[in-house]
Amino acid sequence: MALNENFYGFDVAEIPWSDAYRLLIHCVAPRPIAFVSTLSQKGEPNLAPFSFFMGGGSNPPSVAFSPNSEAPGKLKDTLINIKETGEYTINVVSHGMIERMNQASFSYPRGVSEWEKSGLTRAPAIKVRPAHVAECLMAMECKLYQIVHHGDGVGSANYVIGEVVYFHIAKSIMKDGHIDPTLVDYVGRMGGRWYTRATSQAMFELKRPEHG
Repeated sequence: MALNENFYGFDVAEIPWSDAYRLLIHCVAPRPIAFVSTLSQKGEPNLAPFSFFMGGGSNPPSVAFSPNSEAPGKLKDTLINIKETGEYTINVVSHGMIERMNQASFSYPRGVSEWEKSGLTRAPAIKVRPAHVAECLMAMECKLYQIVHHGDGVGSANYVIGEVVYFHIAKSIMKDGHIDPTLVDYVGRMGGRWYTRATSQAMFELKRPEHG
């Protein structure tokens, strides 16, 4: 089959994983950010953002995110902690906290608290031990369902599938008993160093078709 002259083609089998990563994060965008709070088996807190994140089912409610492997046999602290405890919280990032979220993404040595480095506040959870972020307008308490590994080496996936057991929703974003998305000021991740901001001016509603 002839290639379309208007497109460049990239065969994944013939390019470095890093090039495939750069293409992927531009193709799958914007992405919500899972700001994940965990505890080690010793009770040491960890807080880190991940943009390979999605909702799963709704009955029961479930979410999945993927902390990619940094090197063969080297896992991120978040993944290690979840393997040890089976519990975590996922916090929704708003624009007003983007710099502190970004600070928490720094690769600190294991045992160093990103909470202290970022200046964010720990708020007690109800059904799990890891705290949720007080500055976040929404948070989900999760219990591990399954971890699915895909690939080997640097950049390989570790799909963490969790069941949501409790929601924290700020009263300030509720309107008539429902979440008003125009009040959240969501932030999404794009490719490279780019982010996007879902302001009320950028949002629009679109009804599903009533017939085919």
